[in-house]
Amino acid sequence: MTFTSPLPDVEIPDVPLVSYVLARAAELGDEPALVDGPTGRVLTYAELDRQVRSFAGGLRARGFGKGDVLALMAPNLPEYAVVFLGVAASGGTITTVNPTYTAHEVRHQLEDSGATILVTVPMFLEVATEAAEGTAVGDRFVLGEAVDGAASVADLFGEPLEAPVPVDGGDVVVLPYSSGTTGLSKGVMLTNRNLVANIAQVIGASGIDGSDTVMAVLPFFHIYGMQVLMNTGLRAGATVVTMPRFDLEQFLQLHQEHGVTRSFVAPPIVVALAKHPVVDDYDLSHVDQVFSGAAPLSAELAEEAAARLGCEVVQGYGMTEMSPVSHLTPVGGYKPGSVGVTAPNTETRIVDPSTGADLGVDEDGEVWVRGPQVMLGYLNNAQATAETLDDDGWLHTGDIGHIDADGHLFVVDRLKELIKYKGFQVPPAELEALLLTHPAVADAAVIGRPDDEAGEVPVAYVVLKPGQDATAEDLMAFVAAEVAHYKQLRAVHLVDEIPKSASGKILRRILRDRDAAGG
Repeated sequence: MTFTSPLPDVEIPDVPLVSYVLARAAELGDEPALVDGPTGRVLTYAELDRQVRSFAGGLRARGFGKGDVLALMAPNLPEYAVVFLGVAASGGTITTVNPTYTAHEVRHQLEDSGATILVTVPMFLEVATEAAEGTAVGDRFVLGEAVDGAASVADLFGEPLEAPVPVDGGDVVVLPYSSGTTGLSKGVMLTNRNLVANIAQVIGASGIDGSDTVMAVLPFFHIYGMQVLMNTGLRAGATVVTMPRFDLEQFLQLHQEHGVTRSFVAPPIVVALAKHPVVDDYDLSHVDQVFSGAAPLSAELAEEAAARLGCEVVQGYGMTEMSPVSHLTPVGGYKPGSVGVTAPNTETRIVDPSTGADLGVDEDGEVWVRGPQVMLGYLNNAQATAETLDDDGWLHTGDIGHIDADGHLFVVDRLKELIKYKGFQVPPAELEALLLTHPAVADAAVIGRPDDEAGEVPVAYVVLKPGQDATAEDLMAFVAAEVAHYKQLRAVHLVDEIPKSASGKILRRILRDRDAAGG
């Protein structure tokens, strides 16, 4: 049984990403496209268009184009959009890097993506420089003034292109990195058509338009911020207010100051909006909708925040491999606990993971999705691609859920083992492999512990080698030195053995039950 969208299909034009995103730039002219929240600095649509074409022209003059990759490792700034769209306009590919990654994690992405240029900010230059050693990266640039070890990104600008370099809809334009449904970080190949399609799908269902002011605190390196906030906001002609990092009072102040109408957030921010007393000190009356994604949000919390703010608090669903939105809640379409309905031009199946049989209304199974937003595949990883995408184009999400009689999707569990910490993916296998490199560790298993603020936090069960006496604190510090903050262990339990099946598979459900009972 295939579930189609209750929403009408939208037109998906066969145009390059930049032509679609900046289609209204000339018309909007001096209207603000992006505002740097902390400083109030404004980049108009006309300035954005000119800078994107100039950046693309400079890259082309350096010989950068189709098949070349630029890595961008920066917080949310108006210039993020200039670099991102400039690379796309040059015909090249951009890989967006999490700035909180360690040098080891950044190096993996640089090597796998084949990036030759790295753009960052001075704060992250030390890590970026260490990561780039031994990779194909030949040049490093920083946003702003030149510093020791890196030229200014201004040096990359050149004669503006008249129009974006012609590309095919199937050309890869962005390579965000995701753990997917299993395993270590992989490059997700998203094409011009993937991104254009998902922008059209989101705008068609959400009703976002040029009258909106969008809050962009969720990072642009993450597919949610990149697509739903930056690219979709600009295509709609909205004003996008950027924040380089989350600070609750500044977040609220910017809502009040700019009259934010659409606030795209993750569940931890909804917790603050629902419960923190400082929220009452700010005027949030312009907010029409709070849209939560990247991790599950309980119906109770959504309704508590909605009652306090006097607006809808709704959810969507997706993943990097779907550009990212496959399900979303249209304005006025809220249903408690639902992540929304199937997006336009998209199909959903609910499949019994044991038999492969299709399931019907209100029956729980693995969520499969097919549509024009589904990725081309994983870079350099045919096996992982085959495990996630079948020959008929269905993407197996690894999530368990059901669709009700009204077409709403309810996600109830995860078939996959990934831990989701504040919307970020934490693969247990990566942390287990790291723990096993510690000289005192004989065996290890990592699970996600439910957490009201973060969604889940990583917790490890560790067996020590005979005669070793490493402490839980020792092991937590060992992991913390090697991974980004969101992957760090929040607890370590020292045990005699890890429960496993006859085939050697870790029985994580036993560990989750044990953890819920107190370890």
